[in-house]
Amino acid sequence: QVQLVESGGGLVQPGGSLRLSCAASGRIFSIGFMGWHRQAPGKERELVARIIDSGGTNYADSVKGRFTISRDNANNTIYLQMNNLKPEDPAVYYCTADVRSSPGGSVRGYWGQGSLVSVSS
Repeated sequence: QVQLVESGGGLVQPGGSLRLSCAASGRIFSIGFMGWHRQAPGKERELVARIIDSGGTNYADSVKGRFTISRDNANNTIYLQMNNLKPEDPAVYYCTADVRSSPGGSVRGYWGQGSLVSVSS
């Protein structure tokens, strides 16, 4: 099995910054996309950002220019640097990873337990 362990959530004032981390461990042969989704109360879960092992990235329009996703392939870890946090950013942020556990095996998606990000003055 594969585990995704997140850290770094918390409470910050509007305009502040937070950095989320997510480390994958377990039966891992390779990981394709890793990313962050978020879900706010009463809203659907949405993709925030994702990064492929080669470094290519995608961002939701709402976070472009404010959030940066990065990746440490050697340690199967991703980060989300969130700057200029806004009142619309609070949510539970989930780490995701598309993992192949053996050579030639199928790819399976995994989710972390979620980290709460709150923005309040």
